[in-house]
Amino acid sequence: MSIPGLDAWLNTPQGHYVLDWEQAKLDEALADVFGFNALQLGLPERDFLRSNRIPLRLCIGPSGSTQLRCEFTQLPIASQSVDLVVLPHVLEFYPDPHQILREVERILIPEGRLFILGFNPFSLWGLRRHLPGRPQGFPWNGQYLSILRLKDWLKLLNFELDRGAFGAYAPPCKSAQWLRRWRFMEPAGDRWWGFAGSVYMIRAIKRVHGMRLILPAWSNRKLGAKALTPIVRKEHMDG
Repeated sequence: MSIPGLDAWLNTPQGHYVLDWEQAKLDEALADVFGFNALQLGLPERDFLRSNRIPLRLCIGPSGSTQLRCEFTQLPIASQSVDLVVLPHVLEFYPDPHQILREVERILIPEGRLFILGFNPFSLWGLRRHLPGRPQGFPWNGQYLSILRLKDWLKLLNFELDRGAFGAYAPPCKSAQWLRRWRFMEPAGDRWWGFAGSVYMIRAIKRVHGMRLILPAWSNRKLGAKALTPIVRKEHMDG
């Protein structure tokens, strides 16, 4: 299943503006994530794993130039076998985001890292979706998820929200010229209204509660008297 309007939007000034910010943030964040297996779910048009040094890096999804075709709700990946998962605009544009997160939790190892990219409903871009004459297609046709809602979902799956960032504070202008004119809002937004960025990146860590070690019953038995019988050593001396 492809996202309506995605291909056309990727080549627009808006698409470059948003994805460039996301790529820069992930390049920085993923450089120090280590392991053996990393997955990017969806959006194969961008290599969000490019800065990561994990040996096996795959982009998977139901359509596009992915390296493995599959549904996000039924990942053909072994449980607890992946160290890193990146979800670029998957949860707000595909059905059953809860099941997608459950599958991600299943395949991640304990302490595995999850990075989520999403559109912020409490932003100028989120507001644009509710105004008259709303554009059709991507990115206006998604079900934007707030950070608070994502935090609740992740907590239920034993994820701990580690850190996050908002960005792309400019209004959803269509032309590259106007987007450049609004660049001054980037440092101002980070300082004064960080929650209002059009997109966000959050990192979560899969936590596993400590297990109690149950020892075998025989380890608690007292040793019998015979087991403690000393060994008598005989010494021979020359007369």
